[in-house]
Amino acid sequence: RLTVLRMIAQGLILHGMLEQEAIEKALDLLELVGLGSSAANRFPNEFSGGQRHRIGIASALALNPPLLVASDPVPALDVSVQSQVLALLDDLKKKFGLTMLFVTHDLRVAAQVCDSILVMQKGRVVEYGRTKEVFDSPKHSYTQQLLNAIPGRGFPLWGDN
Repeated sequence: RLTVLRMIAQGLILHGMLEQEAIEKALDLLELVGLGSSAANRFPNEFSGGQRHRIGIASALALNPPLLVASDPVPALDVSVQSQVLALLDDLKKKFGLTMLFVTHDLRVAAQVCDSILVMQKGRVVEYGRTKEVFDSPKHSYTQQLLNAIPGRGFPLWGDN
């Protein structure tokens, strides 16, 4: 029922920001996530899945959180759109100095965006470390099983993490 602009501005207004300031910030956020002001007066159902993810990211950033929780943010997207959304999250993380808790079942995705990885089995932490270290030398048998199950495991999966 709300346009994208109103959706993003609504949280700001509820937290005490003047409506005009909230609208200006929402427009800035739409630019920041690569949608631009042309998206402002459209409704969420008019966007693709990747664009909706960008709208969600803009909404999440509206209140300047110190921590961004991204829970399985890309599994329903095709690979090229996944890559774009992951690159956007990485750029925003660097630009704003955000701490991001990235929850995923896909270790290939985690390898692309995470500085450190925590592996859980049945609700218990079984391994934690820098991404490259965990991928290169997994200590726990469960982590080893997960890594061995990745298709195309022989290829490098991370950048400079």
